[in-house]
Amino acid sequence: MMKLSLGPLQYFWPRERTLAFYRESMGWPVEIIYLGETVCSKRRELGTRDWIALAEELRASGKQVVLSSLALIEAESELGALKRLIGDGGGWIEANDLSAVQLCRERGIPFVAGPTLNIYNHRALAMLIEDGLRRWVPGVEQGETLLREMQASMHAGGRPMPELEVIAFGRLPLSFSARCFTARALDVAKDHCEFRCIEYPDGMPLATREGKPFLRINGIQVQGEEITDLGPELPALRELGVDVLRLYPQVHAMADVVAHFDLARRSPQAPPRVAARNGYWHGEPGMPLPARNA
Repeated sequence: MMKLSLGPLQYFWPRERTLAFYRESMGWPVEIIYLGETVCSKRRELGTRDWIALAEELRASGKQVVLSSLALIEAESELGALKRLIGDGGGWIEANDLSAVQLCRERGIPFVAGPTLNIYNHRALAMLIEDGLRRWVPGVEQGETLLREMQASMHAGGRPMPELEVIAFGRLPLSFSARCFTARALDVAKDHCEFRCIEYPDGMPLATREGKPFLRINGIQVQGEEITDLGPELPALRELGVDVLRLYPQVHAMADVVAHFDLARRSPQAPPRVAARNGYWHGEPGMPLPARNA
């Protein structure tokens, strides 16, 4: 049976809300929980020591905990925090930047290749397996066809596939930039942002000029507006050999989302879709194109 994971929290929540969320998650039917800041190092409601302490608490409840790294490392201080996370974390690391891959390799620590690592062919995947990769989370645009091609190439070369984890629910992380989009939208400097993204626990909505929902701004990250759902594709995911379904935390009704996927993975029937269709998975645009006027 496929496992369920809670992906790393992409948003900036107050400390007590974050701790309450993860303590509630101890009673949810998820086997794997990712912890840590992946978007912006200025988000310090929880520091490195806090994440490590929370990881120990969750492991004691029977969860596998993976500590996640930043997707974009820009400063020596961020590299130092990463070294502490890897050195003192006591378990696997989700490497979202090649700096984390290198440090894990040097210390012999198994790692998960996060969705922001650029792995587009079987040679790159095989090389990272030699470095300690144990689980791979493909990027959001890497759909079923590419994964089948990767599997075929790995098997043809006599190489085993690592565990495969697919983003099954949540807003898709589309891009990262050194520029803070939230600060720019609010007309404040990045270095003096006053942590305004904490006011947007599910990201800041961005509309088109016509007023149609388009994207979500989340600090230096841009997400798709729609929450995507791969639940109806579960039969194909099973056939593909997917090991883990990743559910990204949302501020509302997350326990219901977990319960929905827990029921779905135990049933031979595909569940109804509870959110938007993920076009990327099917080799299509990530969101439906608007109809053109004749």
